[in-house]
Amino acid sequence: MTGQTVTNPPAAPSATDLAGLFQLEQPLSARRIVVAMSGGVDSSVVAALAAKSGAEVIGVTLQLYDHGEAVKRKGACCAGDDIRDAREVADRLGIAHYVFDHESQFREDVIDRFADEYMAGRTPIPCIRCNMGVKFTDLFRMARELGADCLATGHYVQRVMGENGPELHRAADPARDQSYFLYGTTNEQLDFLRFPLGGLPKPQVREIAAELGLGVAAKPDSQDICFVPEGDYASLVKKLRPEAGTSGPIVHAQTGEELGTHKGIIQYTVGQRRGLEIGGQAEPLYVTDIDAERQAVIVGPKRLLAVTAMEVVETNRIGPMPDTQLAVKVRSLAKPVPCRIEGDLGGNATVRVVFDNPEYGVAPGQAAVFYAGERVVGGGWIEDTEKVSG
Repeated sequence: MTGQTVTNPPAAPSATDLAGLFQLEQPLSARRIVVAMSGGVDSSVVAALAAKSGAEVIGVTLQLYDHGEAVKRKGACCAGDDIRDAREVADRLGIAHYVFDHESQFREDVIDRFADEYMAGRTPIPCIRCNMGVKFTDLFRMARELGADCLATGHYVQRVMGENGPELHRAADPARDQSYFLYGTTNEQLDFLRFPLGGLPKPQVREIAAELGLGVAAKPDSQDICFVPEGDYASLVKKLRPEAGTSGPIVHAQTGEELGTHKGIIQYTVGQRRGLEIGGQAEPLYVTDIDAERQAVIVGPKRLLAVTAMEVVETNRIGPMPDTQLAVKVRSLAKPVPCRIEGDLGGNATVRVVFDNPEYGVAPGQAAVFYAGERVVGGGWIEDTEKVSG
């Protein structure tokens, strides 16, 4: 079976298209599809397409964290408004819909860890932790218990059948690609998961939503981390960890001179230039390191950000290692760059990754995701870096 990329498909896919989108054997009327419904337009369209296919469809929503009431706005993932939107879509489609309360587990596994990572001077990515834990692990289990043939989500990635089984590939629309956040998907999960939107551009997804009369057709995309009101992560961390507001020195990496005082290391990340408030320098300065033990922010010229290698821990591999040049992405918005892996990727192992050319702004706590062309090979967490000598 091939991947689900569709070239110039009609706004409303045909029965044949739907079979390809969900990568299930026909007749789909004999299949049961569980859809992870967040209340947004993407997962709502997945549920609508699944229902249109003739399969039995069950929508599942995880209540993870609700700050919608506190910030008085819609569009925040996991908020109460989103749960209501998911329920309304399910009602319109005539499908079953269940909401499961996972707030306590989400708080422990994702939110508390997020705060602790910032306190340790690292730059966390909670969305990956959520996908690796609360979302996929629990949704996978629930879908299995419900007797589903697959679990479908609204993520913009592609599941493509290769010689050795299903592979995870980048979305057809580069502007919507979410593969960086899904590198922790296991082979077992990928066997069961489906990503029907991976071959579609976002405008077409909204067209389908409008054509099918879904009330969320024009709903804005969520831009923030779901549990961080208005993107103000520093305020959240200080609320969870009051000591996070402890001030300390801003130190020049080369001279050791104290250039100023910061208002808490959680306000800074490696590679940051703005917000340092230390004018009068001979050249622009960037955050080159964060010393959590000293509560110090280390700054220096851009050349000090250059990294030749990094240590990547808790690695996951999807499928076999390819015998081709690999590229690694060290930030969600960065482009993959050529690299070499020393060690065995996967199995929660630690590897050393060497860049073909020095890379800038590599921050411990971020994810390193490896690609072979369009295919996601795996990834892990950046634990430490090796700077360019001199």
